[in-house]
Amino acid sequence: MRILVTGNMGYVGPGVVRRLRESHPQAEIVGFDAGYFAHCLTNAASLPERVLDRQIFGDIRSIAPSLLEGFDAVVNLAAISNDVMGAIDESLTMDVNCDSGVRLAEMAKQAGARSFVFASSCSVYGSEGEGAKTEAADLDPLTAYARSKIATEKALKPLAGDGFNVTCLRFGTACGMSDRLRLDLVLNDFVACAVASKKITVLSDGSPWRPLIHVLDMARAIDWAVGRDAKDGGAFLVCNTGSDAWNYQVRELAEAVAREIPGTEVEINREAPPDNRSYRVDFAYYRRLAPQHQPQVDLDTAVKDLRAGLAGMRFSNGSFRDSELMRIKALTGHRDAGRLTPDLRWTARR
Repeated sequence: MRILVTGNMGYVGPGVVRRLRESHPQAEIVGFDAGYFAHCLTNAASLPERVLDRQIFGDIRSIAPSLLEGFDAVVNLAAISNDVMGAIDESLTMDVNCDSGVRLAEMAKQAGARSFVFASSCSVYGSEGEGAKTEAADLDPLTAYARSKIATEKALKPLAGDGFNVTCLRFGTACGMSDRLRLDLVLNDFVACAVASKKITVLSDGSPWRPLIHVLDMARAIDWAVGRDAKDGGAFLVCNTGSDAWNYQVRELAEAVAREIPGTEVEINREAPPDNRSYRVDFAYYRRLAPQHQPQVDLDTAVKDLRAGLAGMRFSNGSFRDSELMRIKALTGHRDAGRLTPDLRWTARR
């Protein structure tokens, strides 16, 4: 078996390639990544890419059709995943996340791949409405990132069939320790605040709902999707991916962190205007389709692991939001230094 993982050198990728290697020890696994965040290692015991057979550096917007030859499965993690960058340039987000991702799937099918896995997002639901969102719920994308995910799902659907399975996994908000940690995610941010300053400031009134999923459980789901049979959900599948137990209000997340890190003060802005980004998600369909690949990491364990990981980094930076642990800072740092063009293509500058 040959598996290509694009965007493998980000936050989620290290856990994915490790999981795939454990499940498919004899497979040839290849990574393809632009390398924007290759240097953002965080308490990694070794280079995550060591489990790969090959790491290719390249831009998904210009990937050659010949590179797809011989792969049985393609996992597409490559994306501009930051809402701030999407607000700066929505067309760039759409180009990378949607147009290039769909072209990748087209090339994969033409080259004879049997499986294409797309990392989609529960952010497509956008606002609360009534009850937990099933896959049939109305979509209300509030960001360029969410709109790019919906557009990709729609464009992938006609490609499915004729022995080519397409799986769109609508993940909750990612969290947890990684070899390339991000702190611009709600739970990770709260733990970093508690470790660095013993104070969590919730900018909203704390009431918005968020479905979360640990990065290791994302990897578990992707492993399932790579080998998914068409009888389990059809040749084209869109599936909320996570656990009902991981639907939390933002204030509950802050309180969980404070319990784990004693002495942490939680400050909630009860006068804040309503945050429209609020939604609960129903994960019953995924529970039925993939009973052996259900999420295993709970909230308390995620917080403990993040705390331990930050301690291993000797993390104490109360100004971490100005550091490369925030993905937007890493990208703008490259651009400001002239290493990236405005449309995020590498230059020869060091």
